[in-house]
Amino acid sequence: MQIHISPTDGVPIYLQIVNQIKYLVSSGRLAPDEELPPIRVLAEKLLVNPNTVARAYRELEQAGIVLKRRTTGTYVSGLATRMGRRDRVKVITRRIDALLADARHMAIPLDELIDLVRQRDALMQSQSTEV
Repeated sequence: MQIHISPTDGVPIYLQIVNQIKYLVSSGRLAPDEELPPIRVLAEKLLVNPNTVARAYRELEQAGIVLKRRTTGTYVSGLATRMGRRDRVKVITRRIDALLADARHMAIPLDELIDLVRQRDALMQSQSTEV
């Protein structure tokens, strides 16, 4: 499970975790009945307080995205739905629009932005093959 947080994002860290797990579930990257990492393990990986991860998991449980099983852990709910292609494209389009707006405000040309996206993608690809 790949989660990336940004302390400078302006969005609370617990909400970044919630949003990314929701996306992973709805896009099918996390399947129903798949176990999420224990709170302490995810907190150590993300370098955040375990209470932050616990809050995110509570929010996800209240939303019906995950289920807590008392002695075995936290699992993706069987009721969680997959996103269709059209919905996935909508989500990505909104993120692209925000990225383009930020780049324009910071005077970063489109070709430089595209190069940066390619570099970040290559980095993420190499990191995912290392794990």
